[in-house]
Amino acid sequence: MRVGRLVKAHGLKGALKLELYTDDPEGRFTPGASFTLQVPESSPWHGKRLTVREFRWMNSHPVAFFDGVDDRSGAEELVRAILWIDQDEEDISAEDDAWYDHQLVGLDVVRDGDVVGRVVRVDHFPAQDLLIVRLPGDREVLVPFVKAIVPEVDVPGGRILVTPPAGLFEDLPAEDGAGAEAEAAASADEDDPEEA
Repeated sequence: MRVGRLVKAHGLKGALKLELYTDDPEGRFTPGASFTLQVPESSPWHGKRLTVREFRWMNSHPVAFFDGVDDRSGAEELVRAILWIDQDEEDISAEDDAWYDHQLVGLDVVRDGDVVGRVVRVDHFPAQDLLIVRLPGDREVLVPFVKAIVPEVDVPGGRILVTPPAGLFEDLPAEDGAGAEAEAAASADEDDPEEA
């Protein structure tokens, strides 16, 4: 389960600002907590784990210190790394409308009884989360993860029901007025004789 991303070196002693993907940062980032790192293969941290030494809030931003990261240059090697943990079964939310990203990725997206795509990613933003849905032909659509558009998530059934507004999954036809004007202009051009 993805719990955070290291976004920026902070200060000179190896601290890193975090982008959190957990609603329990103090619980996830306790001293001694260890994470699997998602970093490029060229990174000196590839294949290694990262262990929390200290977690604190600085000016309302979450900041962490990690074992083996003692200065700013060491911290900068980890910028953009994604932190993963194994999910504990006891940590699975009992809420009816709360899911982890890995539970949603891979689900079929169903509209009016037809499968229209598949969830490939979940992006988290302050205003709302977005489901990234891949349609046939590899086109991706950003679907706001709100009850009005995603009324039902059926993880055991492997599907998400959507009721999107017009134009979210397909291009809207030109407005009638604009289309009529374009047709009229086209037929007028055909009727006009060429000038000599």
